[in-house]
Amino acid sequence: MKHSSLRWVREVVETVVIALVLAFVIRTFIVGTFWVPSGSMEQTLMVNDRIMAYKLFYDIEDVERGEIIIFKFPLDPRKDFVKRVIGLPGDRVELKNKQVYVNNTPLVEPYVVHSDSWDAGFPRDEYGPIIVPDDALFVLGDNRDNSEDSRYWGFVPAENIVGDVFLRYWPLWRIDIIP
Repeated sequence: MKHSSLRWVREVVETVVIALVLAFVIRTFIVGTFWVPSGSMEQTLMVNDRIMAYKLFYDIEDVERGEIIIFKFPLDPRKDFVKRVIGLPGDRVELKNKQVYVNNTPLVEPYVVHSDSWDAGFPRDEYGPIIVPDDALFVLGDNRDNSEDSRYWGFVPAENIVGDVFLRYWPLWRIDIIP
């Protein structure tokens, strides 16, 4: 009886250790969980939403325009930011009267929210043109009038990219796959 009790304890300890190691590897290298602290991505992502992002082998070559990404804030890499990719390396980006143009073509953005009552005239509404460097991205929040983004602090360097957002898992009534 003592021998079977010891075997049971050993199996439980092994199972817990393996689970902890797997959880550590998955969270560190494959999928990360993040919290949305601001309204810069409303209505797509709301304040206090919890999201998941793919991290495994995610590099600047994998990024597509329109994706929502997590990245280390260029001015303080201890902070994670979430924004939508607008400009890829080599793109010419310009904003005229709140309309985004990429390579002189107006970008169709059904997810964008303009929440202020005035139409234009602010530097955030008239920006560029600029060319995105080969090793960087230009990102904007979906809530354009209330987002500090590449218009204010510049480009996201390739080494700051953390991953691609794919799931909102909290709150439960808003669980959704993020396209």
